[in-house]
Amino acid sequence: MKVGLIQQSNTADIRANIEKLKKNITTCAQQGCELVVLQELHNGLYFCQTENPDVFDQAETIPGPSTTEFGKLAAELSIVLVLSLFEKRAPGLYHNTAVVIEKDGSIAGKYRKMHIPDDPAYYEKFYFTPGDLGFNPIETSVGKLGVLVCWDQWYPEAARLMALAGAEMLIYPTAIGWESTDPEEEKQRQLNAWIISQRGHAVANGLPVISCNRIGHEADPSGVTNGIQFWGNSFVAGPQGEFIAQAGNSDEEILIVDIDKSRTEAVRRMWPFFRDRRIDEFGEITRRYRD
Repeated sequence: MKVGLIQQSNTADIRANIEKLKKNITTCAQQGCELVVLQELHNGLYFCQTENPDVFDQAETIPGPSTTEFGKLAAELSIVLVLSLFEKRAPGLYHNTAVVIEKDGSIAGKYRKMHIPDDPAYYEKFYFTPGDLGFNPIETSVGKLGVLVCWDQWYPEAARLMALAGAEMLIYPTAIGWESTDPEEEKQRQLNAWIISQRGHAVANGLPVISCNRIGHEADPSGVTNGIQFWGNSFVAGPQGEFIAQAGNSDEEILIVDIDKSRTEAVRRMWPFFRDRRIDEFGEITRRYRD
């Protein structure tokens, strides 16, 4: 199966961002992609660098304008499309939500980001309520997609629960980057940790992992920091953690990747981690910490 990842830089012009996305999505489809994955909160800037109540005006319902517009395009191109939207569920209740659009333009399912960070330049708890839909793969015409979002990448439990529910691949729309004052050694450690964690999910679960990050510099509207330099490096890893494709950290790129879903069966026969799990001894995992 051919999969397309769109690593894109954004501006404050939401309409222009969407038009560029639609052009890139069309390019993926023209090159044979059946599945196209977009980055986290792809319609606009990453607004969580500050806490600004006016930003809530950017949120939209699901179904809503984006699912309608991108759904029409998915139907025209006959592709499955993974979106990442700022969802308005009710007044005062908002989520960071991934939506999967089926080849006919309908909504196949959605996932609300479960782990919400609250760090300098990533003040997501101000905007997003933690997800409540659980870790459930979304059934599509191209397989069962284990869609998670960004900060979820650091949690092996999330990947495992998706795998245990029958996900055929793990997909992470992402927005992560460097703060410019960090030394180069620290920047490299952060990037490597991000990659290693996700490749580890691929190995531990015997699944392909698709990670689609944004690129480019986005200024801090408050001027408190020097903004975020999103580090790109979107990649696809196979079920043994091997790189199938990887983008760079400075340019917009479209990755077109062939994924062989049948390798999961072959790898799990050699490395039967699911067989050997000591589920009878894992009860303590639900505690916050073992004092």
